[in-house]
Amino acid sequence: MLQEFQHYIKDKGLFNPKKDKILLAVSGGVDSMVMLDLFLRSRYNFAIAHCNFHLRGEESLRDESFVRRFAQENNIPIFVQDFDTFAYMEKEKKSLEMSARDLRYDWFNKVLEENNFTFLATAHHSDDSAETFVINLLRGTGIAGLHGILPKSGKIIRPLLFASRRNINDYAKRHNISFVEDSTNKDNKFTRNKIRNEVIPILREISPNFDIIIKKNIERLRETEIVFRKVVDEVKNNILQKEQDHIKINIQEALSLEPLHIFMYEILSEFGFNESNINSICDALKDNTSTGRKFFSEKYRLVRDRKYLFITTREQANNSTNYLIEDWQTSIKTPLALQIETLRDLNFIRIPKEKNVAMLDYDLLKFPLQLRHWQKGDVFFPFGLHGKQKISDFFTNQKYSIIDKEKQWLLCSGEDIVWVVGERIDDRFKITNKTKNIYKIEVE
Repeated sequence: MLQEFQHYIKDKGLFNPKKDKILLAVSGGVDSMVMLDLFLRSRYNFAIAHCNFHLRGEESLRDESFVRRFAQENNIPIFVQDFDTFAYMEKEKKSLEMSARDLRYDWFNKVLEENNFTFLATAHHSDDSAETFVINLLRGTGIAGLHGILPKSGKIIRPLLFASRRNINDYAKRHNISFVEDSTNKDNKFTRNKIRNEVIPILREISPNFDIIIKKNIERLRETEIVFRKVVDEVKNNILQKEQDHIKINIQEALSLEPLHIFMYEILSEFGFNESNINSICDALKDNTSTGRKFFSEKYRLVRDRKYLFITTREQANNSTNYLIEDWQTSIKTPLALQIETLRDLNFIRIPKEKNVAMLDYDLLKFPLQLRHWQKGDVFFPFGLHGKQKISDFFTNQKYSIIDKEKQWLLCSGEDIVWVVGERIDDRFKITNKTKNIYKIEVE
């Protein structure tokens, strides 16, 4: 098994044994202790990382003590971290499994970065990969969820994926490798344990060659995914238009994709949208009466406009902050860069035609001025027109998208809108032959 282990690392290009420094995630169980033994025998450069989640009382303390003792006896550097897992669950409203995963990988990444480790090695084996395949199949997933566990993913390597649980147990017996048993591995209230202890044994009973078949199918799906990914990436490059602070998708181009749902799943799942979200988004794509519909993932919002789907962060969508401008200020940088000047000598004044400059009658303004976004019911008196107009109608006439409307700043004096910034001033605040002082404000 030692030679298979070393060959697998070389064949999959997991790391460079002569240069790289590896951090081993070691729980004390048989899988991680066999991995540790193989690293020791191979004389690779490594250290141990052990997490104590304090979920099993004395058993958790026993595991930590066991791993610490092994490290000390073999002169191996070790990092140990305690976690208050239940407090994290309560705070983040996540399951026990997800909470433990978040905590350990956040800590692993910190140890990697602070101590110049190249990779983190976990003791996942081929049975784990089969279990992951079945779990993802039951939960519903894209093709990426059916390729099992990858040998290498970013900074994480899995050098035992070539071996089965039986191979690992046989190796441990042959070499008298000590390890600790996790009593929760038999607790079938956890999804993975139920799959491992109940579902897969039934599948093996139905198909004696289950392990060989599932391994081949997972490898075939990995290869299929490579081809599929090339097509999806090409579509993404063509259809995702990245603007400064949002992403847009042309609806007609999206509707030309076949099959629509598969492509939209691969494009939108990257932004955290789930199967249910994406089904609804596909329905909205086909429905011209769905303009204005909004969909939310944990971090992103998608809006169906007339011609485009717009994707923004939820933080941007919730931006309702107002900003004040005092009469003494000559510039501001937030939320946009403005240069401000009060002109009192009106000789030779030229009123610019550029939209990014507003020339207003200073003495009609009430300070502090306010910068804010559009609100329902807003009206103003557009320069050059007679009478008032709803801001929403002005936006429509200017062919604003939903995102354009949300981004547009309005400069207000008291309750009055004096400038749709960068577009049109209010006729009531224009310069006339009665103007004595001019308030000039320019968007940089």
